[in-house]
Amino acid sequence: MKKYDLNDINVLFGLRVRQLRLERGLTQEQLGYECGLHRTYVGQIERAEKNITLKNIEKIAKHLDINISELLDFSKIEIKK
Repeated sequence: MKKYDLNDINVLFGLRVRQLRLERGLTQEQLGYECGLHRTYVGQIERAEKNITLKNIEKIAKHLDINISELLDFSKIEIKK
């Protein structure tokens, strides 16, 4: 099982993006295409390897059809054990 630093906002954001993407049945490539982002960038966000800009947060939230505040609601993250 992978250990996550749940005090790192990049880790939390990446987990949240992955959770929402999978709930909608999207691949990283599909999400990236719809948001105008490269699929590898989406993967890097999900793995907390990249800092994301507010503009790209807005693009992801818009495509997932949620408010930015919901995208940033880390209390809804489900970590599988």
